[in-house]
Amino acid sequence: MASAASSGPLKVPLAHPTSESRPKPRPALTAEQQDKYDWLLAQVKGWAEVPSAKGNAGPLTDREKFWLTKECLLRYLRATKWHKEDAEKRILKTLTWRRDYGVEQLTADHISPENETGKQITLGYDKEGRVCHYLNPGRQNTEPSPRQVQHLVYMVERVIDIMPAGVETLALLINFKTSKTRSNTSPGIGLAREVLDILQNHYPERLGKALIINMPWIVTGFFKLITPFIDPHTKEKLKFNEDMSQYVPVDTMWSEFSTGKLEFEYDHATYWPALHKLCDERREARWQKWVAGGQQIGESEDYLAGALETGVAGAAKPATEATASQQQVDAVAEKLADVKVAAAPPPSA
Repeated sequence: MASAASSGPLKVPLAHPTSESRPKPRPALTAEQQDKYDWLLAQVKGWAEVPSAKGNAGPLTDREKFWLTKECLLRYLRATKWHKEDAEKRILKTLTWRRDYGVEQLTADHISPENETGKQITLGYDKEGRVCHYLNPGRQNTEPSPRQVQHLVYMVERVIDIMPAGVETLALLINFKTSKTRSNTSPGIGLAREVLDILQNHYPERLGKALIINMPWIVTGFFKLITPFIDPHTKEKLKFNEDMSQYVPVDTMWSEFSTGKLEFEYDHATYWPALHKLCDERREARWQKWVAGGQQIGESEDYLAGALETGVAGAAKPATEATASQQQVDAVAEKLADVKVAAAPPPSA
């Protein structure tokens, strides 16, 4: 790809993190946590049916089994403070919601009108390898509707598609800067509560950081109103008006935000198909790995992302390699450290 200096602003997503991004190792499970995971995995494998109030009840589909990774089950266990029965109930509720909401049926064409102005942009990675997802309320181009909520769900799914190996969370970067056509950049309370409900109940342990800047008084008041609906664990991840370079490499941070140096211009006709090509390729590659690994419920996300040679159904390791989980973490970290950004970096300031 031509340099940023000769080709102008970047208009497509960055396919890979730089060597400045390195995921934190996952902590090894304790014996008690492993027992609870094993119990939960056995329960999930034994489910005869996913319930539905909308006529969608039925056995687990292959796509749902693909979604039920080892790390997915562990996210729900952590979210329920390792209460295994609660984790099972929440996973089942999420599967019901995904069916009834039609998560897998949301299409790029249906969502496209919502993103014509670039009010949500997936671009780059933070210092821990999280995909950076930019929210730009000042670019709001539609009236409140169910499709606005579908838009966020759809984009979170796309962020998950391109998460690097060893990474389970995303970084939200929110700029409440107003525009000539949008002076009030806070969403309605009803819409905000619906979004919070979806994210907290059906995407647990997915938020790594939320970096928020340019908050006018009306938005500050809005956050005070919705604070009672935000769980304490999530509140700890919200950072207001901080220097974003603490968390995101400046060379791959959008120049619209904080001290970012990446010149990026949103052109819907260019960005939208490029994003979906990248996501489709990553998702299909993971799917093929899942099929090759035996279509296992509880498959390793690191295996699906290509960081491990074998999945959970692979040959058992000798007892001398009992620290396999830590070795997997190291393999992921080493692989990520060797990855370079596909697009050339912008010129240094």
